[in-house]
Amino acid sequence: MFTSDQSRRAFLKRSAALGLVGGAAPFVTNLAAIGEAAAATASDYRALVCVFLFGGNDYANTLTPYDQPSYNQYAAARPNLAHPRDTLAATLLNPATGLPGGRQYALGPTMAPLIPIFDAGRMAVVLNVGTLVQPTTKAQYTANTVRLPPKLFSHNDQQSYWQASNPEGATSGWGGRIGDLFQSGNGTSTLTCINAAGNAVFLSGRSAIQYSIGTNGPIALLNNSSTLFGSAAAASTLRSLMTGTNANLFANEHATISRRALDTFTQVNAALASAPVGNFPLFPSGNNLAAQLQIVARMISVSQELGARRQVFFVSQGGFDLHDNLLAQQPGLLATVSNAIRAFYDTTVALGVADRVTTFTGSDFGRTLQSNDDGSDHGWGGMHFVVGGAVNGRRFYGTPPAIGNNTPDDVGQGRLLPTISVDQYASTLASWFGVSNGNMSTVLPNIGNYNPSTWNLGFV
Repeated sequence: MFTSDQSRRAFLKRSAALGLVGGAAPFVTNLAAIGEAAAATASDYRALVCVFLFGGNDYANTLTPYDQPSYNQYAAARPNLAHPRDTLAATLLNPATGLPGGRQYALGPTMAPLIPIFDAGRMAVVLNVGTLVQPTTKAQYTANTVRLPPKLFSHNDQQSYWQASNPEGATSGWGGRIGDLFQSGNGTSTLTCINAAGNAVFLSGRSAIQYSIGTNGPIALLNNSSTLFGSAAAASTLRSLMTGTNANLFANEHATISRRALDTFTQVNAALASAPVGNFPLFPSGNNLAAQLQIVARMISVSQELGARRQVFFVSQGGFDLHDNLLAQQPGLLATVSNAIRAFYDTTVALGVADRVTTFTGSDFGRTLQSNDDGSDHGWGGMHFVVGGAVNGRRFYGTPPAIGNNTPDDVGQGRLLPTISVDQYASTLASWFGVSNGNMSTVLPNIGNYNPSTWNLGFV
């Protein structure tokens, strides 16, 4: 039974969490110098970077069937949305081990920047990933004899279930729960879970608190202003009021949060001064996802100075809810994502930390194979990518789904019934990060529903 003191502490902790949220690349001399320092001093450093595609990415035009029989089925299912086959030749994926039955896939034509990473064995493709509670067959789904994620095909709920194993309203995500296990090993626990995209339940832990950072650096309290209405004394007085101890419980907790925000800003700002933007030139301009990944790269480059050994990052790109204008809009979005991930990976190589940084994609859900005129509707399973120096790449993981409507893998309109759960995808990443099997159910409450032999899919 909880005491009133325990309940108060839990409430304050939750309040505190809310209050804090706020071709080959050239080898760059300055970047390499930073990398030499990182490689020499951060031997136990690891980072996970989640790239979340908000809106539900259309899987079929991201990873497109290419062998002729499969392409014919794909084109027949969405004749007005299908990529012309000749535009896919340059992005055909050539895995180290071919898929059964001669199946082949190509990335969308604008995703060409990722091909060199795949060919180098540092990118893996994970097939038909989606939210599940437990292993599910189509017969079980049809007969409603198996537990399913609540509110399937709902954006908010499936975003939350993907990130947290619970629908909208979840208070902690699996990235944050990983942070719970490792934050005590970091010099500043606040810098364990870092969000460069605003706020996401993915990075909220039961005790770990996500720290929001802008694309230019830490977000300053009161804009770091030294004056208030032109008065330095007024600014100093306000800061004293905000950070001084107080007999009132809530005021004192607010002061604690304010002091932590000010102290962390000073610490991070000072560290990033040694890693200026000019030392990270590989990121394209006019690409907000690239800007988010650039600040992540800068944070990683000063991880030793910040005392960080384990960090989880979150970045995102929106705009994927394409019920209309899919052919006009998705290629540009996928180009944005591909160019940003390529720049980030190349930067980790130059920093000498590529084998300690693993980047992976996520999304609300996949979409329907069948078009609704010039777009696709909400689906379920989708295709995802994992990139990094530790990735066992140039491979596909999972089973290629049957293509079409009313197949064993389809629950309607070409919505894929996932054959790999987010839990299995996440547990593979968590295992690489250092989470033991004994702690895996703490991070992923549904993982016990799967055979332990499938907890690590081997892609990293």
